[in-house]
Amino acid sequence: MSYIDGFVAAVPTANKEKYIKHASDAAAVFKEYGALKLVECWGDDVPEGETTSFPMAVKCQPEETVVFSWIEWPSRAIRDHAMPKIMDDPRLQPDVNPMPFDGKRLIYGGFETIVAG
Repeated sequence: MSYIDGFVAAVPTANKEKYIKHASDAAAVFKEYGALKLVECWGDDVPEGETTSFPMAVKCQPEETVVFSWIEWPSRAIRDHAMPKIMDDPRLQPDVNPMPFDGKRLIYGGFETIVAG
């Protein structure tokens, strides 16, 4: 089964277009290195929880929107092989493709697919 990298971030709502460009540019690079699919989702119905929630997890401020995204890889081995090359790619360096959000509040992780419908 495939391998998934998942992400949750708080993006300044005013930076939505900048985020779309940032993510689109990055998607092309990830796909060149073997990613099967990238999905970026702009929060539309993301309630604040009492104990936990997406907004709480990323310390989302009133002027920010929660973004949920994932990258699908054929396998973890392919992802692990590609990731150092992706991080070194000049097209993804901060001076070329800066993150339009606070990366310190980005949540990410790799996940083994166990059910796919």
